[in-house]
Amino acid sequence: MRLSTKGRYAVMAMVDLASTSKGNPVALADIAERQEISLSYLEQLFAKLRKGGLVKSVRGPGGGYLLAHPAENTRISDIILAVDEPIRTTRCAAGSPAGCRTNRSRCLTHDLWEELGNQIHLYLSSVTIADVCERRILGSSRLMEPDMAGAAALAAE
Repeated sequence: MRLSTKGRYAVMAMVDLASTSKGNPVALADIAERQEISLSYLEQLFAKLRKGGLVKSVRGPGGGYLLAHPAENTRISDIILAVDEPIRTTRCAAGSPAGCRTNRSRCLTHDLWEELGNQIHLYLSSVTIADVCERRILGSSRLMEPDMAGAAALAAE
């Protein structure tokens, strides 16, 4: 399973927006520069995010984008789905009883991959933009940060 750049970039941009806006509109050009994402690509993503009701646009001088809802109420799964990025872990069509094999049967591992997709969706539905902005998501890469490395070494003794 792989999440394409659409979903990843949309989440990156929304987290950037939430962490920099302070209630003021943020220009897409600024997000594009900070996140090293093409401005034209961001414009396409934000059109979908606006249509999905996740951001509001402000026109005119000093215009840009704002979150449509508080960061605590915006789930990562909502962002990914708004940019038409379904999380698929099987080759079968979603909701179809027919499998993806030539004889229309499902492979032996179908249920395994389908449940993995369900777990990913549940996890992304449990995480908000605020969780990411406030670093409440602990990834394994953070275990080696200087202050945490010392704590990890002490715990191992």
